[in-house]
Amino acid sequence: MAAMLILLGIVAIAVLWFFGAYNGLVRLRNQVQNAWAQIDVQLKRRHDLIPNLIETVKGYVKHERETLESITQARTAAMQANGLAALGKAEGELSGALGRLFAVSENYPELKANQNFLALQEELTSTENKVGFARQAYNDQVMAYNTRIESIPTNIVANMFAFTKKEFFEIQAPAEREVPKVQF
Repeated sequence: MAAMLILLGIVAIAVLWFFGAYNGLVRLRNQVQNAWAQIDVQLKRRHDLIPNLIETVKGYVKHERETLESITQARTAAMQANGLAALGKAEGELSGALGRLFAVSENYPELKANQNFLALQEELTSTENKVGFARQAYNDQVMAYNTRIESIPTNIVANMFAFTKKEFFEIQAPAEREVPKVQF
């Protein structure tokens, strides 16, 4: 009888552990998805600000058509990117194009004094910071999730229910890791 109670206790502990492990994996997976949604919100905000910036700048920088077109193309590529690697690459190119625009603005004192331009520039700078924080939060969640699904004994539950590793959100090309040099 005592052996039966001990066996029943072990089974109960194993079942409770199993449910705890599964629920912990679900919680971490949902946190990764939420962190990605936060990046998505900030990138959408960034993409929505860019057409207003271009319209504000157009009247001042008539000779910089190539710069404006590169921003438009980079924005389109970023909005259409599929997968983390492609998105990281496209967003890096967009950041570079915006950096070139702000550098070009140095040649146009009237533009640098325009209140709309200054407000949009500040909004984009703020959004860039928020994107950076959201990327960091996402990567932190991915690390916690990936660690949990690879660790013993939760990896058993992860394999049983097809919990798969998530990709980190990284900038792919070394040149894209450099901060654009902008002087005002």
